[in-house]
Amino acid sequence: MKKNDAPEALLAAASMTKPMTRTDVTELVMEAKIKKSLSWTRIAKAVGASKEWTTAALLGQMQMTKPQADAAGKLLGLPPYAVLLLQQVPYKGSLPTAVPTDPLIYRFYELVSVYGTTFKELIHEEFGDGIMSAIDFRMDLKREADPKGDRVQIVMSGKYLQYKTY
Repeated sequence: MKKNDAPEALLAAASMTKPMTRTDVTELVMEAKIKKSLSWTRIAKAVGASKEWTTAALLGQMQMTKPQADAAGKLLGLPPYAVLLLQQVPYKGSLPTAVPTDPLIYRFYELVSVYGTTFKELIHEEFGDGIMSAIDFRMDLKREADPKGDRVQIVMSGKYLQYKTY
């Protein structure tokens, strides 16, 4: 390679590199969280949102505002492009398979498989023909002390949306 060909070669090589994806950002977040010994609660305080929402956002399921992304980026030491990606509308749905294989996530799948029809019947009886929103939604996860073994308490609250006739 001639000396004056070097800039073109560098430019060609740079154009061949794959741009950072939202999945790459999640990997950077997880790496920084581990290296800095941070908890989701600590990160959420810096971001100014709940631990549940902040965790979902940093795992690629929610769109952060610029101030939220800047705060997360600063705490986690993320590069500028990663901070920009945190502000983009994500492609929601993070499970790699239709039936989850991770044991903890599978239990939620199992819960819906067993109790989904019960949820549906009771919601329809109480509210009518509609759904619980996953958009206008809140979640709170807490540890519940129990002498027989601690329990996981998850409270989900979604706005009821009535189906419309048209």
